[in-house]
Amino acid sequence: MNLTSIPALQDNYIWTLNNDRGHCLIVDPGEAAPVINTLQQNQWQPVAILLTHHHHDHVGGVKELVEKWPQLVVYGPQETQNKGATEIVSEGDCFTILGNEFRVIGTPGHTLGHISYFSFPYIFCGDTMFSGGCGRLFEGTPEQMFESFHKLNNLPDDSLVCCAHEYTLSNLKFAQHILPQDNEIAACFQQIKDLRAKNHITLPTKLAFERKINLFLRTHEIDLQKIIGFNSPPYHQWQVFARLRELKDHF
Repeated sequence: MNLTSIPALQDNYIWTLNNDRGHCLIVDPGEAAPVINTLQQNQWQPVAILLTHHHHDHVGGVKELVEKWPQLVVYGPQETQNKGATEIVSEGDCFTILGNEFRVIGTPGHTLGHISYFSFPYIFCGDTMFSGGCGRLFEGTPEQMFESFHKLNNLPDDSLVCCAHEYTLSNLKFAQHILPQDNEIAACFQQIKDLRAKNHITLPTKLAFERKINLFLRTHEIDLQKIIGFNSPPYHQWQVFARLRELKDHF
């Protein structure tokens, strides 16, 4: 399978996976035009759409794509049923597309019904986990998002985080602000600055690397806890997660 990112809207990425026979699936099409252009240029035939949640910048292109390719199966959580989903899926469901099995992981937090899709090595996690950061909590709680991160963090080291936005630079700027002496974060921040200066994509990123530079995956670290104001160990790690998300919101 071949992974392709399609830039869309202001900072979205629409992901596609295609096989050697020219069939593909589409993840979170926030708009239709760039998808149609890419598929036509490569002579790909779409067979399915995967939706992670109901926000317009992830579902806005569904109607037009289905009108153009009526055979498309649209997978999504319950909250996307009125956004074009034809196959409602939830935590633990498995299905096969293009010979690959996809497992549905419930990842509420950004929205209450948000889901992610895993087919090794690909994690299509929408607005849950970003490189160096996490999604905003529009509907869910910090505890829910922490648990969602825990589920994703249990996936194999070589898994590729295919998130839906180019937020890496701002996330690493925040991480370096919190941990200015962290050499791994500093080196990554410089690398990301260079990539973005050339307008290059920073994704996907390996989960093993995210564990080093993503503060939201490091809530267990005592030094980080102290830096953000926990003078004694917090009762739950999700409280550290919540503090980090609050600091990021106001950064």
